[in-house]
Amino acid sequence: MLGLPTEAEALRQPEAVRAWADSWRAPHGPGELEWVDRRWKVLGNQRLPQALVLADAAQAAAWAGELERWQRAVSRSAVLLQHWPALAAISPRLFDVLADYAELDLQRLQDLLAWLLAHPATGMYPRQLPIAGLDSKWLEPRIAIVASMLATVRGGDGDGVAGADAYTMCGLKRPPATLRIRVLDPALRAVVGGLGDLNAPIDMLARLPWRPDHVLIVENLQTGLALEDLPGTVAVIGLGYAVDVLARLPWAAQANCRYWGDIDTHGYAILHQARTALPHLNSVMMDDATLHRFRDLWSSEGAQSAAAELPGLTPAEHAVYDGLRRHAWGQGVRLEQERISWDYAWSRLSGI
Repeated sequence: MLGLPTEAEALRQPEAVRAWADSWRAPHGPGELEWVDRRWKVLGNQRLPQALVLADAAQAAAWAGELERWQRAVSRSAVLLQHWPALAAISPRLFDVLADYAELDLQRLQDLLAWLLAHPATGMYPRQLPIAGLDSKWLEPRIAIVASMLATVRGGDGDGVAGADAYTMCGLKRPPATLRIRVLDPALRAVVGGLGDLNAPIDMLARLPWRPDHVLIVENLQTGLALEDLPGTVAVIGLGYAVDVLARLPWAAQANCRYWGDIDTHGYAILHQARTALPHLNSVMMDDATLHRFRDLWSSEGAQSAAAELPGLTPAEHAVYDGLRRHAWGQGVRLEQERISWDYAWSRLSGI
């Protein structure tokens, strides 16, 4: 439907309505126009375009300016379905793959799918698969679609396959998630052979035989590297939104934990998420006083967090979060933690 104007609308904007109707009388793209006659009290009889009827998806693609992509996807889909007819069930989700993949990437995808179907549950890392051009960097952003295709061909449900489940469905071993920590106490460093900077699989770090008094979660990598010795303290660096892994560290659950991130909407969203893993977590230098003390160092946040409510925040934290989202102090205000003067920051941190 083209959205017929009413007579009242035509009276308010007669030239615009006339131009709109004339534009449909001119030559146009594929499809057929349906016209309707209207008898209006003031403007009299009018013949207006009511609907554009498109015969098929190709015509719709042409109107959307996507005909070339559509034709390429249809051609490639025919080849794919010759091998695996069941994939017709998820063909809408494969459109971007079929329309946009380079030929080499599409061939690699088909080779991988065929190999995994022939070799289920190998328990290999992606690097071990004997497929030309395949590596973990290629597979990581595509693992969900590969798993979905596998599940569909095997007769299952290809919906919602992601993350570790995707690797499991492909019968592959996922590279272990690692965590970077700074050991800020000499006695704790002695437990790990004197090492002060560790990047290791989370499960290994979880089994360390120590009990830190304090765990400091710091978002920025260089800020974490700048930390000096603190008694009984371990720092966890650069997790971003992956803070849920903190729940896998038993020694963190028993420690006094503090989070220091940017004062922007995403910083508070991460803080909220971190408290789902460590409910006793406190924040540091993420308050209204710190924000306004360093107002000369504010920068601008691009896309803000969309969450209206973050129940993991304290009332004071949520007040700042709300102010940032409402642009109470300016458009997209943010204070990145590395902009805070180090003398001020270290005095707050060393008071642990």
